[in-house]
Amino acid sequence: MTKRWLSEEDLAKLPSTMTRRALGGGASKKAAEVPEHLRMAGVKPPAAPKASGGKAAMQALGRMEKGKMNKTEEAYAQHLDLLRMAGEVLWFKFEPFALDLAPKTTYRPDFLVQVASGHLEVHEVKGFWEDDARVKIKVAAELFPVFKFIAIKKGDKGEGGAPGWKVEEF
Repeated sequence: MTKRWLSEEDLAKLPSTMTRRALGGGASKKAAEVPEHLRMAGVKPPAAPKASGGKAAMQALGRMEKGKMNKTEEAYAQHLDLLRMAGEVLWFKFEPFALDLAPKTTYRPDFLVQVASGHLEVHEVKGFWEDDARVKIKVAAELFPVFKFIAIKKGDKGEGGAPGWKVEEF
């Protein structure tokens, strides 16, 4: 039998979650929670585990700051600039506003584009589509028929190594 360094009296003073875990009764409900005796000693909770790969790794990067483009959006902005120089686009703006879709639900389109005809289009640029993003753009298209909503997805590279763009209208 191993020698204990705590008496029965000392064990009785400890929080029940600590003694249950020490006696093999399982971990506390919050895995990242630091036990009371370690928290008193100044031990910080362990860092969240890093994502192992795939979708989880991408989501672990977090969202971009408001007003800052990701690489796909930057490439599409360059494409729009070329269309502007060619006269097909008069004007465009990145994240110009947010649309209220429902209480506590907003949609911030990537680009507002004024085409040569003078009409305004909302362009949503994605590397890949998640279900919630597709639902938001469909709801926005129904609530705001004044705009033409267009989904832009990065496709295979075209001439000169520039990305191709797949277009879907809502």
